[in-house]
Formats: sequence, C-alpha cells, structure tokens
Amino acid sequence: MIRSFLAASCLVAASSTQAIAVDIRIDWLEHRQIPPPILSNLQPDPLTLGIDGARLGLADISTTGKFTGHSYHIVTSVVAPEDDFIAAARQAVNNGAQLLIVDAPTDDLLALADMVAGRDVVIFNVSDSDDALRDAQCRSNVLHTTPSRRMRADALAQFLLWRRWDDLVMVAGTSPDDIAWADAMRAALHKFGLQIAAEKIWSFDANMRRAATAEVPLFTQALPDHDLMLVADEAGDFARYLAYNTWLARPLAGSEGLQPVAWSDVVEQHGAAQLQNRFREATGRAMRADDFGAWAAVAALGEAVTRTGSADPAELRAYMLSDAFRLAGFLGTPLSFRDWNGQLRQPIPLVTERAVTALAPIEGFLHQFNELDTLGADRPESQCTSFKEPT
Repeated sequence: MIRSFLAASCLVAASSTQAIAVDIRIDWLEHRQIPPPILSNLQPDPLTLGIDGARLGLADISTTGKFTGHSYHIVTSVVAPEDDFIAAARQAVNNGAQLLIVDAPTDDLLALADMVAGRDVVIFNVSDSDDALRDAQCRSNVLHTTPSRRMRADALAQFLLWRRWDDLVMVAGTSPDDIAWADAMRAALHKFGLQIAAEKIWSFDANMRRAATAEVPLFTQALPDHDLMLVADEAGDFARYLAYNTWLARPLAGSEGLQPVAWSDVVEQHGAAQLQNRFREATGRAMRADDFGAWAAVAALGEAVTRTGSADPAELRAYMLSDAFRLAGFLGTPLSFRDWNGQLRQPIPLVTERAVTALAPIEGFLHQFNELDTLGADRPESQCTSFKEPT
C-alpha cells in the first residue's frame, strides 16, 4: 500500500515537473564512538544503526525515481573512533560529495559545517539532539532530521500539564548527556508553568543488579510526595533500577517509563506499521530513532528532487526550507523544516515499552502558525542567526 502511494505521488509530481534523468549521490558519513561503560552491561547498539534507515529510505525514493528518471546511490564512509573524521569528510567532499547524511558528535558536525561553508554542500544531522546546534551554534548548511532535546522535553511537559501532574521530582545522572537532558526538562517545565519540587543526583558507581532493592528505596526516601519522578539517564545506565524500587510507588518519565522519542517500534498508526515491517524485513531488527532520522533525511532529499527535478544542493535546500515542502513521515501530520534553524518539525511520540501513550503536540496546545512549533525553540526565542529570513 505504501509503495502504491509513493508511486501515485510521483506520478502527480511528474505531471507538474518535467522528468529529466538525474543521478543523485548521497554520502553517509559516520564517526563511530566508543560507548560509555554501562553499569548494567547492556548489549551494544547494532553496528548498522542509522545507516539501515538510510538504506530503507534509498529503496523508497528509488521506487519513485523509476517514474521520474531519477536514480540514487549512497556512498558510505565509516570512520573508526580513533581516526580523523574531518580528514575522511574532506576526502569525500573533494571526491564530489555534496549531500551529506552525518552521524557524528557535535564537535565533528560543527567542524564539518565550517569546513564546507561557502560550498554547494548540504549536511543532514540525523542523530545529534544538542539544542545548541539549532540555536547559537547553528549552521545554515546543516538541517536536522532528529528532534532536539527541547522538542522531546516540551512534548513530555505538555503531557504532564494535560494530565495535571504538577508535583514532580527528578533524579539525574552526572554524564554530560544526563546534565543536558535534565536541563532540557527543567526548561520545558518552566515554559509550561511547571516546576520540580526536589532533585537528587545519581552518583552510584556499582552495578545495581543485586543492590537496587536495598539502595534505591534509601536513595529516594527523602524526596517529597510527588505525582511522577523524572529521570535523566541518557545512556540507560541506572534508570531501569528505579522502577518498582523507589520509596514511593510512583510512575517514571524521561529516560525510563514514559519516554518522549523521535521514533519507536511501538509506533504503528498512520501507515507506520508498514514502514516498521519493511524495516524489520530488511534488517531483522526494530527501527530505532537514529534509523528514522536517517530515513527521514533520505526521504526529504527524494521528495525535494522529485518536486524540483534538480540535484543542485542549493536548490534542494531552498525547496526543503520553503512553505511548499511537506514530507509524509508516518506520524499523523506532514513534516517540514523550520526556515529559521533547519530543524525538521515532527510530532513526538510518548511511549512506554509496549505502547504509544500520546502523540505531542497534545490537543489544546495551540500556535499562531503551526502547532508543531510548540515543541522546541520557536522563532521568537531562537538565537540562530545563520539562516536568512524568509522573503
């Protein structure tokens, strides 16, 4: 059904755009990272995390390309943790790479964006949720198909306000990602008129598999009564041990329990089940957030090429940032890019391990132009100055 829809869509596009044979090169640039030590000895991420989503996106847009005379191929560059990412990226660009899908840390993304500034290169950030990349450290040649931390935190805050759960406490880890996620949740709660009554820092450095039932009740005993406990544990290190072990029996949210995510294998409505099934058939595993971010980047390029009939990066970027661009993203409403910071607007599923609890924006949270802009930094509060104002 989805493939039939794509075919029908491209026929409509072909009727308004002259079909011209175009070959589009897409480059996947990844800087592998050494994962942090996890107290619970979790299984590592699959080595093909992210790129699997890009490959599924390539299959989808190649189906459309058969009708429009457009062909696509992906060139893959995976850089080992100890190797020079920028050197590998420079070689790719010198060899003709112009459309870059990047899975790399913040510093690498910024260095790459600055290296190719002024050249006909568009970069898609498909995995880094750092808010600074969409704000004071934004770059006009970088588009983001993964949501920022503030987008996910705002989704959670909307849900808490809707449920009238306003007595909140927080437990946060000490890693930079934990601190950033805790900061994002605090900012989101402040934005929607909520606050945290008390906080505790998780500083245990022992494996909790045997000690949780003894240590966690004592650790949480001093917290005041609350409706819900927020947890900032981005690596999935300790949050699992809080569940059912806290002094008070209360729900968890944030990094455990109810989680605001870019994507999850429990998302099934709006055609998502078909996307999930195709991904599982191709890879043998569930589709994760990084996979969806990569899929969305490739799908956005395919949509832009189909509508413009061009492979020129500047023309594709301009179209994707325009009001005309819309991407069917299996989340119930069309996705589009914010023209002030390059962030893809998207609904945020709030999920548990086995089901979608809600889809943000929550009904009743209104916006003057687009309700999706209630999630994350809106235009008036954005410190991004690299993007030109719309004409």
